[in-house]
Amino acid sequence: MPDATAALPGYAHVYSGKVRDLYAPVDRHTAQPRSDQLLLVASDRISAYDHVLETPIPDKGEVLTRLSLWWFDQLADLVPNHVVSTDVPEAVRGRAVLVERLEMLPVECVARSYLTGGGLGEYTATGAVSGIRLPDGLVDGDRLPEPIFTPSTKAPMGEHDEPIPFSVVEADLGAELAGRVRELTVAILERGNEIAAGRGILLADTKVEFGLRGGEVVLADEVLTPDSSRFWPAEQWEPGHPQPSFDKQFVREWLTSPSSGWSKASGEAPPPLPDDVVAQTRAKYVEAYERLTGQAF
Repeated sequence: MPDATAALPGYAHVYSGKVRDLYAPVDRHTAQPRSDQLLLVASDRISAYDHVLETPIPDKGEVLTRLSLWWFDQLADLVPNHVVSTDVPEAVRGRAVLVERLEMLPVECVARSYLTGGGLGEYTATGAVSGIRLPDGLVDGDRLPEPIFTPSTKAPMGEHDEPIPFSVVEADLGAELAGRVRELTVAILERGNEIAAGRGILLADTKVEFGLRGGEVVLADEVLTPDSSRFWPAEQWEPGHPQPSFDKQFVREWLTSPSSGWSKASGEAPPPLPDDVVAQTRAKYVEAYERLTGQAF
């Protein structure tokens, strides 16, 4: 459901995902929603283990929006993006952008510089990630010989994205377009790591989304945020176990601890988050923004 604060005159609600709400501007002359633009609103909702949690993280939507806008500028020479304007209604100012409505590509574009998360699980089982054979003996947190493109399906809300080999992307998009999104996804990860390295941060992996403007590939949604990427403090990097990270780490750890009383296997919604977990999680999002951009939040 969209945020209660985002009942927006002049906009028609189109869709709500786990953490974002989409609205179409209503044309003043026809009173119909426009088909060429969307208002993308980042809420303070947080998701974990395929559940949208009851407890929001204050300022999360604004952090992600401001960080995405900063990264769009850093990536402008690599790929165009969908941003039209940051002049948005007061009720969602700071956490919304007006964007171009694109023909979105039906694939989650993921690139990895380090082995962890779902990629680690797949590697442990098969020795490969998305069909890419990797060296033997890698452990959690190891740097890969080179960044790899590991796409996945776009699953409906509440279901898991499933890794797919590049051949499936080629079959879905055609060889030329598939090659272009692979090239761009890896280039975004590499640029992100070049910039983050100077801030004492490692970018382990990232997920990006692309759409088409005519035949041109355009970067959409968010980019290089703690919700779409794994950022690790470089000074604490130590392969062999999960790394500290600038994201939902405190939320995940609490949910899977005895303190929460909740089990992933229960099928039930997770309980509300305690105040200290909310505060620690907010602080991590803000720290990621400030370290990366060099700007105070």
